[in-house]
Amino acid sequence: MTAGDLPGDDAVLDLFERLALEAGRAVMAVYATDFAAAAKADASPVTAADHAAEETILAGLRAALPAVPCVAEEEVAAGRVPEIGDGPFVLVDPLDGTKEFVSRNGDFTVNIALVRERMPAVGVVYAPARGMLFSGRPGAAFATPAADGRLAGARRSIRVRTPKAPLSIVASRSHLTPETAAFIDRFPGAETVSVGSSLKFCLLASGEADLYPRFGRTMEWDTAAG
Repeated sequence: MTAGDLPGDDAVLDLFERLALEAGRAVMAVYATDFAAAAKADASPVTAADHAAEETILAGLRAALPAVPCVAEEEVAAGRVPEIGDGPFVLVDPLDGTKEFVSRNGDFTVNIALVRERMPAVGVVYAPARGMLFSGRPGAAFATPAADGRLAGARRSIRVRTPKAPLSIVASRSHLTPETAAFIDRFPGAETVSVGSSLKFCLLASGEADLYPRFGRTMEWDTAAG
């Protein structure tokens, strides 16, 4: 499939928002139980919520965009990696911040992104425990309240802010490295906000923070939607 064969960005955004909300319902259904976590080959945790959300998203994507390859975290972990070629593809992190999910601190998200010409083009980050859906396409970004996997308010436009002292720096709740700490120390008086998952990108996009330094390992499905 070529980029010209895809629906318009608004249609893709609507699809991603709907699927993220559905996946969020699946995630929160597991969150309400006494769930267990297993360890993957790279020692990162995985739960029934990761699998349930990914199955929901992939079923919807393959029905709506059957010719578009989907690269999804848990499928890749199981050795199922599609051939993406040079065309557009979708990146899925069904539960970003599984450590936060296991810790029950609410800082986890559902991430879906369209990659076009090797660049993220349309993305959705849904934080079901926080009741907020963030989405964006070229030239626009939005935040929309959501509850119980459904939109619960009007979509509002968001934008980054012009940094001013003291800076607000967001850092990973679970992956703070010595390099990150040293970077933050370069800005005396800066406020540091510890947040998990792709919520860090959302704080930047909505003008609630100024910087997000990242020196440690990350994966494309962790970052594309943000």
